[in-house]
Amino acid sequence: MNDDPSPSSIDRETGPELPGLTLDFDQRDDGLGEEAAVFQTVSMAVIHALRASAPKVAAPMDMSVIITGAAESQALNCDYRDKDKPTNVLSFPALEPDELDDAFRFALAGGPPAMLGDMVICVPVVREEAQAQNKPADHHLAHLCVHGVLHLMGYDHIEDTEAEEMEALEREILAGMGIPDPYRTPMNMDEDDD
Repeated sequence: MNDDPSPSSIDRETGPELPGLTLDFDQRDDGLGEEAAVFQTVSMAVIHALRASAPKVAAPMDMSVIITGAAESQALNCDYRDKDKPTNVLSFPALEPDELDDAFRFALAGGPPAMLGDMVICVPVVREEAQAQNKPADHHLAHLCVHGVLHLMGYDHIEDTEAEEMEALEREILAGMGIPDPYRTPMNMDEDDD
């Protein structure tokens, strides 16, 4: 098993970046490695996910990612989801799905950037799940970032058909990053805890 959280095994070919993206990044827990390496994994996953899901990728857009510990994740999960435990990723969309097109259109026309929302990723849960699923921590982190971005873009997995659509898109995005199908693990653990 590769416990190394460094992003060295992720394919870094993204093509052009998203020049309009402002990604606020706050690493409050360094359990996944050095900030530069974690930021690289997060930003690559966010860019790939936005390229696959944003209505207009050239539009100015803002989002934030917080990498935190168990206590903060548990407090947020309890406050917002009534679940008194830490969770792998929490997504807080700033826009309703039916507002996204207009927000991107206004941003392209010179208005304010499309505010996508915030993601909070819990380091201890990421590490535990990656170990339990026998996958590199950076692959799991990338998957959770993709999953979280898709939630910000209006995707959900409450209904079976929604879950199938979202998981298929996650697989496609991650394959483009050189990451194997995250749902084909020995234990086939549920990563949809957000």
